[in-house]
Amino acid sequence: MGYYDLSKEERVHVYKTMEGNITFDVKQNKIDYLLQYAADQDTYIRKNAYLIMGRLYHSNPPLQEAVLQIAEKLLAHDDEKIRQTIVNALGEIGKKDASSVMAFFEKALFDEHHSVRNAVIGSFKKMGKVNPKPVLSISKKYLHHPDPEIRREVIHGIELRGRTHPEEVLPLLKEVQFETVKRVRNMIIHVIGQISYKEGCLEKVVQALREWENKELVQGAIIEIIDVHHRYMDFSDKTAEEAKIYISRHL
Repeated sequence: MGYYDLSKEERVHVYKTMEGNITFDVKQNKIDYLLQYAADQDTYIRKNAYLIMGRLYHSNPPLQEAVLQIAEKLLAHDDEKIRQTIVNALGEIGKKDASSVMAFFEKALFDEHHSVRNAVIGSFKKMGKVNPKPVLSISKKYLHHPDPEIRREVIHGIELRGRTHPEEVLPLLKEVQFETVKRVRNMIIHVIGQISYKEGCLEKVVQALREWENKELVQGAIIEIIDVHHRYMDFSDKTAEEAKIYISRHL
C-alpha cells in the first residue's frame, strides 16, 4: 500500500515515525532508517525522507555536520534511488545554505544514472527560485563543459529562476547561442520559451534577443515563445497572437 493510499491520520503517523527515525539516525551517525526510506519504491516516502533531512538541517544547527557527513556517504551508494533522494535533500538544504552543498552537486552532475542527474536539475530549479546566485555561478562554470549532457543540465537548471528574472539568465544563454549539439540547442530554445510568458518577461527576452548574432536560433526561439504562449494560455501575460504581434514589432 502506497503512502497516499493511507488515510490522512495514517500519513501523519507515518511521517512522524519517519521524522523520529531519521533524527535518531543522524544523532547516532547511522544510516539504517535512511537507507530504508531513501530506497523505498514509493516516491512519497522518498520525498518525505529528503524533506525531513532538509528541515532537520535548518532547524537543528548542531546536527548540520552530521547531516552532511551522511549525505556524502550515501552519495556513493550503489542504489541510484538513494543517491537521488540525497541530492533532493541537498537541494532542500541549498535553498538557504548553498555554500555547504555545492561541492556535492558538482559530483552528482556527473552521476552515471539519469535520475540522479535529473535530481540535480530539480534541486537547481528550486534553489534558483530563492537562492539564485550560487546556482547561476555553478551554471556559468559548466556552460562550456566538453560533455553536452552537462551543458544541457546546467541550462535546464536555470529555467525556474528565469521565469521570474529572465534578465539574470539571458546573458548565460547568450554565451551558448552557437551551441552545435542539437539536444543542447533545443534546451536553450526551450528555456527561452519558458522564461517569456509571465508578466513583463516577453519584453526582456525580446530586447535581449535583438542583440544575439545567431539568427537561426533566434528564429527557433520565436516559434517556441509563441507556442508557449498558446500552450500556457491560462497563465500567460499575453495571448499567442499578442506575443506574435509584439515580437514582429520589436524584433
